[in-house]
Amino acid sequence: MKKAVVMVSGGLDSTTVCYLLTKMDIKIQPIFFDYGQHCVEIEWKNVNELLPPEVLRPERLNISDIFIGSRSRMICEADLWRESVSDDDLYLPYRTMLFFAVAAARAQTLGILDVYSGFINSNHAKEIDCSTEFMNGLDELSRGVGAVRFHAPFRKNTKADVIRRALELNVPIGRTFSCQASSSFPCGACPNCVERLKALAEASTV
Repeated sequence: MKKAVVMVSGGLDSTTVCYLLTKMDIKIQPIFFDYGQHCVEIEWKNVNELLPPEVLRPERLNISDIFIGSRSRMICEADLWRESVSDDDLYLPYRTMLFFAVAAARAQTLGILDVYSGFINSNHAKEIDCSTEFMNGLDELSRGVGAVRFHAPFRKNTKADVIRRALELNVPIGRTFSCQASSSFPCGACPNCVERLKALAEASTV
C-alpha cells in the first residue's frame, strides 16, 4: 500500500486531504506541528478525534522554540473584546517553509517519499511562503536535496471547492477548527474565519 505523510492541523483543508487519500487507499502518517500557537491544544484534540480511523497514530512535532519571543497573534492570543486582528498581526516568518522542511525530513526518515498538505488557492495570507508561486516551486526547491515530493491536492481550489469535496467525503466539517485569533472558539472575524464563513455560504448556494 502506498504511504504518505500529511501535515495536519485539525482544520478543514488538511482533514479533507486525509479523507481523500484514505478513499484512494493511501496509508497516511499524519504529522502535527506545535510551533507555539495559542490554539495548539484544540488543534491537537481535533487531529486525534476527526481524522479517518484508518490513518496511523498522529505524530506531534514540537518546533515551538523557534518562535519564542514572537509578537504574532498566532502565538500571543489577542483580547478579542478590545483588539482586532489583521493579516499583518498574524505574520510568522518562514513558518510554511519550516513546515515543509520538517515534514520532508520526517518523511524521508520514515522511508516515505510523498508529503501532502491542505494548502488552497487563498489570497488572504500575507506570507510569501503561502503564495501560489511558492507552492508551485516546492519540488524545484527540494530537487537535489532529497527524494521527497510535495503534493497539495487543493492548491488550485477555493475554500468553497474544498467544502463541496468534504461533503462528498463525509468530513465532519462543523467540528474542524481553523481560527487564528482564538484558542477556544471560532472568533468569526480573523482572516481564516471570514474566508470559511464566506465559503460555507457560497458552497450552500450551488
